[in-house]
Amino acid sequence: MQFSIKKLSKEEYKGWKLPMQYSSDGYYDVHINKSSEGYRVEIIRTVLEETVIHLMKDENSDALFQDHWENTYAWGIFDEQRLVGVLETDVEIWSNRLRITELWVDEAYRRKGLAHRLMKIAKEQARQERRRAIILETQSCNVNAISFYHSEGFELIGFDRSCYSNDDLEKKEVRLEFGFLMDHKSRIQEEQLVIRKEEREDEKQVERMTQLAFWNKHHQGCDEHYLVHKLRKDPAYLSDISRIACVGEDIVGCIMYSKAKIIENAQTEHTVLTFGPLCVAPDWQGRGIGELLLKETIKLAAEQGYPGIVIFGEPDYYPRNGFQTCDRFHITTMDGKNFDAFMAYELNEDGFKNIRGRFQESEVFHKLPEEEVSEFNLRFPILEKIPFPFHWD
Repeated sequence: MQFSIKKLSKEEYKGWKLPMQYSSDGYYDVHINKSSEGYRVEIIRTVLEETVIHLMKDENSDALFQDHWENTYAWGIFDEQRLVGVLETDVEIWSNRLRITELWVDEAYRRKGLAHRLMKIAKEQARQERRRAIILETQSCNVNAISFYHSEGFELIGFDRSCYSNDDLEKKEVRLEFGFLMDHKSRIQEEQLVIRKEEREDEKQVERMTQLAFWNKHHQGCDEHYLVHKLRKDPAYLSDISRIACVGEDIVGCIMYSKAKIIENAQTEHTVLTFGPLCVAPDWQGRGIGELLLKETIKLAAEQGYPGIVIFGEPDYYPRNGFQTCDRFHITTMDGKNFDAFMAYELNEDGFKNIRGRFQESEVFHKLPEEEVSEFNLRFPILEKIPFPFHWD
């Protein structure tokens, strides 16, 4: 079977009811014993004499895009036009946790790995958004779901004995909370990292690392690794400033610099720098490697006398590293616009004081042909394209 994963729009799927049904040959019996010393809780798996079918009791309890979820995203797995699996998530802003509000696979499509594929999406969302944990709830009688969550690395983090009714304990249907704690990554020590020029034998590993860093980040798939490949041959590329970051034999980051222009008028233009991509391997993100690459290369660029750097980048990241929006320097895009993701950095005091105009980068940064990117992707192991609306919708 060939399955496709698509974003589910709120406009089309709000109120869509998930036909929740599952069978169980057991349950987790919750015992709460109170004494003068406190409470003792035991949650023990118990086998039923006969398999029990559990049906959704409240027809509205498992509908998509419910109003009480404020930051909802949803994805569906389709077998041609048939929706056979759903993941819905919502962000707990106050606790920086991602909650899985719905995870459903059509009964006829279970045990085909679809739930695992949906869980991968939730884990990737949590990683990209740097959430500290993923949480979800299930019932103590849903032993198959609990086994699946265990296999995905979730652990019991709490329970609610009266979530569904005042008789949940007696009904053997207690709400159990499970959590997947994201890895805490400490900042890398500078002595652990080697920052150096890229060598010819590094090229394919750099491209693969770049592909993994950007895959599904801004749109389905990515083309930044192909940009790296083409950029090396572009006249504007500056290999003497560009750098890669290594931990042991592994390449874990890179920053690629190019010359660009600020066009003041038909007779006057100024040479400046731009960079892109700047990226870090997924397993090494959040540890300060990108900042160290910036620190090293900004120093090199300043020593070579360039006035400043102009980029299109993430506005929640680069201002922490000294970048400011270009409107502060009277610099616009070629079509005269300014926005938060269009930023600049002065390499020396008042570097942009006598520079104003429209920013123009090399044509290599223009949209790369999809057919060329697809052909280039054949050089690497296949990755699944997933629509992440929290980045590009």
